Amino acid sequence: MARPQRVQIREVGPRDGFQNEPEHIPTDDKVRLINALGRAGFTRIEVASFVRPDVIPQLADGVEVLGRIDVPDDTKLMVLVPNSKGLDNALKVRDKFHEVAIFVSASETHNKKNVNRTVDETMADNDVMAKRIVAEGLDCAAVIATSFGCPFEGKVDLGRVLDLAERFAEAGVTEIGFGDTTGMCNPAYASEFFAAALDRLPGVEVTAHFHNTRGQGLANAYAALEAGCASFESSFGELGGCPVPAGSTGNIATEDLVSMFHEMGVETGLDLPRVIEAAREAQTVLGRKLTSHSIVAGPIEWAASPR
Repeated sequence: MARPQRVQIREVGPRDGFQNEPEHIPTDDKVRLINALGRAGFTRIEVASFVRPDVIPQLADGVEVLGRIDVPDDTKLMVLVPNSKGLDNALKVRDKFHEVAIFVSASETHNKKNVNRTVDETMADNDVMAKRIVAEGLDCAAVIATSFGCPFEGKVDLGRVLDLAERFAEAGVTEIGFGDTTGMCNPAYASEFFAAALDRLPGVEVTAHFHNTRGQGLANAYAALEAGCASFESSFGELGGCPVPAGSTGNIATEDLVSMFHEMGVETGLDLPRVIEAAREAQTVLGRKLTSHSIVAGPIEWAASPR
């Protein structure tokens, strides 16, 4: 498949990134940072999750954040729900977002540690939720965590992952994100994986979600692009990670991903200097140095203009 000349990038920092921060981030700062991302040109932002506040207290203000942010009208806002109870709570404010993400881990052990259910139990609930989400007129996306390997079980069979993806598609899901949850993918496997996924899931938007735990995130994104993938998720400032297990550091830095794509002549629709500005502001809010390269180096001169 030919390399895409334009890609979509969903910014997941306000949910996937913030939830891993140990210090409380004030609601005012969250709103300000999300507004900055909107000004950078993102048309897809994951903003909140409807989980129990005692489990992830950092996101307890999600409804307030959704109500206060001021982003362009064409920006699609996504929320994550872990189960039907979470979906019930989300639908109470369904006018404040456009997309709902549901999820499962491809490995039994990770799924059990993450949501305390088996994969079959999770998928049974996901089947119900997907139909409810579609019936509400909302876009339904699915995320398959540990798609490229599990820290507890090791190799995860490609066929198993794609079987789960097909089940999601049959339930009405129109986008499926494949998560490298603990940074176990490599570029050769990313190429093989996305070629197979795109072939097996016609009509479904296939999204790559890589973590940079072992420094291979951008290389994996490049390999996925070369295989034909045109949809990616990333987090400004390289925020994020996975709490299960400890040591699984953040997502690809959005500004580094955008910089790479722009230098390659791949359009993103994003204003790179503004993405970097938002990441630098996040660094100030958090009061610590973040790990993306572009925060320090800035854009390359000839790639600095919006694409």
